[in-house]
Amino acid sequence: MKIVKTKIYQYKIPMTPFTIATGTMHFAQNIFIEIHTDEGIIGLGECSAFPMIVGETQLSGYHHAKDFSAFWKGKDPLAMNERLAELAIVIAGNYTIKSAFDMALYDIAAKAANVPLYAYLGGKQKAIETDLTIGIDSPENMAKQAIEFLQQGVKMIKVKLGKDPIEDVERIKQIRKAIGNETILRIDANQGWAPENALKVLEALAPFDIEFCEQPMHKYFDDQLPALCKASPIKIMADESVFTHHDARKLIQQKACHSINIKFAKSGGINEAIKIHDLAMAHQIPCMMGGMLESRLALSAKMHFAMAKENIQYYDMDTCLLGHLVDPVIGGVQFNGMHLTISDAIGIGAEVDPAYLAKLESVTI
Repeated sequence: MKIVKTKIYQYKIPMTPFTIATGTMHFAQNIFIEIHTDEGIIGLGECSAFPMIVGETQLSGYHHAKDFSAFWKGKDPLAMNERLAELAIVIAGNYTIKSAFDMALYDIAAKAANVPLYAYLGGKQKAIETDLTIGIDSPENMAKQAIEFLQQGVKMIKVKLGKDPIEDVERIKQIRKAIGNETILRIDANQGWAPENALKVLEALAPFDIEFCEQPMHKYFDDQLPALCKASPIKIMADESVFTHHDARKLIQQKACHSINIKFAKSGGINEAIKIHDLAMAHQIPCMMGGMLESRLALSAKMHFAMAKENIQYYDMDTCLLGHLVDPVIGGVQFNGMHLTISDAIGIGAEVDPAYLAKLESVTI
């Protein structure tokens, strides 16, 4: 099998503004690709750039995608390890755009094997229920949002924090007061707290029954994570501190986290995510399936991965629910409340509406 061409789209999705500690996103800065083969199999991939976290933008991804596509043209997509290793030759890092190409290779491999991606990854169908995230706003508005979530049947709420320690405590205080104690609360500071404040904030939040806190401090301060992890009354989940399995290895050795958030856009895709998962599992560190602002196309790939990997114990798979104003995806993962299901269609089992793609800036290599 040979790659004959790759179509690259600036897959921009309008959305209501979504705010976290590092900034506000006004649209999903996604890239969508189609890798065409000489056997008629087309592999689909999507990534979502979050500049304030990964240092990539939609435009940077678009240009790197052209280089990747030219480098792979005429080569065998089923020689997956060789193809993925070649991306590091083109450019270091830039894991977000690499994740779209990784995803497309896995889609091709599963389609060539005539099985759903989860089966190709060694998994089977299982039920998954996701949390739903509240972006940063005033304590009062966030409490109102939590009440609305509760009325929608949401059982797990993830709350973005990290702007101001005192106000963050007030945010959680008002949310917990508004919804009571039955709903699971998770918090995510997105690196927002200074090292000298992190433990104080976590201690102040402990009475509100928090399941875990994602990334309390900037990854620059990973050397201080072991002490924080040991002292914190709330369990610590590493997110921005873990891009690759090498990052995971160092944190696990240092006892610097209780769990890890796996995101394709950080790791470079499924191949590296498997390595993170397996390493964490070997050390009894549970993982969460997370994401940036992907559409249901990439979410479908994440669904397959989460079904196939038993150490994915937490699910933060609400990316396309975070203010996306359009849903151009056909097929793929479906929501029934916060419960996710997917069919047994081969490969990822989803595609993007051609009419939507026709309106986007694109290039064929």
